[in-house]
Amino acid sequence: MPPRTYHHPDTDEIAIARVLFALSEPLRLNMVRMLAEQGETDSIDLGPDLPRSTLTHHTSLLRESGVVFVRAEGRKCMIRLRDEDLEQRFPGLLDTVLTGYESAAEDHGEADA
Repeated sequence: MPPRTYHHPDTDEIAIARVLFALSEPLRLNMVRMLAEQGETDSIDLGPDLPRSTLTHHTSLLRESGVVFVRAEGRKCMIRLRDEDLEQRFPGLLDTVLTGYESAAEDHGEADA
């Protein structure tokens, strides 16, 4: 059985409205922050109470918007941030959003959020 493949928009197809929508949800923004810190991974730990279906939904939305790249590796799903593609398409956007997220978390005493 061939490995599962996922649709990802080409760099020039990434739309600012879809990226901003994807980044507007706190859980997805936290996922992006974690990926920015740790690089490609097969595991994003957002807490024991988060259903797998919820993580799958948010990962799919981030993938379809062009924010992350997902690939199958055996039985695992590897996920990484498309930071170079986003920087090429919208220079400075991701850094600005992540810096703003960190500042807001610090202001609210959630630096490790």
